[in-house]
Amino acid sequence: MDFELSEEQRAIAQMADSLFVDHCHDDYMRQWDDSGEPIMAPLWALSIETGLHALAIPEEHGGSGLGMTELMVVLQAQGKALAQVPLWRHQLAAATLAQFAASLCGAWVDKAASGEALLSLSIDGLNHALGIELHGQATGAGWSINGRVAALSLGAQASAALVLVEVEKQPRLLLLDLSAAEIQKVPAVLTHGESVADLHIHGLTVEAGALLPAEAVAWLELRSVAALAALQLGVSEEQIRRTVAYVSERRQFERSIGSFQAVQMSMADTHIAVEALRTALWQLVYRIDAGLPAPSEALATAWLACEAGHRIGHVAQHVHGGIGVDLTYPIHRFLYWSRGLCLAFGGSAANLERLGDWLNDNDKLGWKYDLEEHQAL
Repeated sequence: MDFELSEEQRAIAQMADSLFVDHCHDDYMRQWDDSGEPIMAPLWALSIETGLHALAIPEEHGGSGLGMTELMVVLQAQGKALAQVPLWRHQLAAATLAQFAASLCGAWVDKAASGEALLSLSIDGLNHALGIELHGQATGAGWSINGRVAALSLGAQASAALVLVEVEKQPRLLLLDLSAAEIQKVPAVLTHGESVADLHIHGLTVEAGALLPAEAVAWLELRSVAALAALQLGVSEEQIRRTVAYVSERRQFERSIGSFQAVQMSMADTHIAVEALRTALWQLVYRIDAGLPAPSEALATAWLACEAGHRIGHVAQHVHGGIGVDLTYPIHRFLYWSRGLCLAFGGSAANLERLGDWLNDNDKLGWKYDLEEHQAL
């Protein structure tokens, strides 16, 4: 397997890194904390101008038609900068519509690719303790929708969203036009600054084509895991870089604290965690782009992302000492983002349980081979 990026992929990564890091410097982030704005509007405009908002949207709808590898390197740069722009949800929602409902929902995909409309998505119900709280029932005109969608990212700002709905005891993806009068929005802000809204839906009727085929859920979940893991990889890499710089400069007992063995071992553990995540993520995006099944790879990547975020976040805070809890110092933002991403994954325990169930039901070495165990020996 070749893990080298192509020249085009490296160019995309460099452009994204320059765009996000130059914009999201520490002074700007302090201003952003106090702004109350739901999105970094100037940065989102630049993302549309450079085409980063439509990398994964098919070319026939005005996007770039690229794969998860290209989106991964952009999201890694976004995570490094902690940039509050809806890159992955916007284009994966559009890509899912293009894949499974292009004939009926193609107009939304076109608007997403042009930047005319903002799309969002939520599949948190797959791992949420309360399960899917939105329910659909067939009617003569299509589907009657009632229930709740919790903490939809940019739910008050987006034009439409893909959300999970339970239909005949099965999860399905539903396209919601968020301008519908039957949708009540309750806005809020998550700890790491992401604007969300609870949707309370009563008596909404949608046409039959708004409900996507059952296979769309697994298709989108794989790509959502890869996107979230890419963000976590960027967050953790920058968290480690900043922490290494700090322990190299901070002196105690006439020595840099980075020379203490306990600090060195803790930082070594963070490097191991981030490299394990990187390897799992690259394996996952390779299989997605190659059209190979990757259910166990996605679950393992989600678990590693949760574990890496937790371990690296808390080690970074610990070795920073008292300054780590000073909200005027930037390191706390990385811990907030790691916690937010872990919640988006559903937590490490939930993903480990699902991976255990998968291993119990499958006799293949799904992580490395597509062979039965006796063939792989």
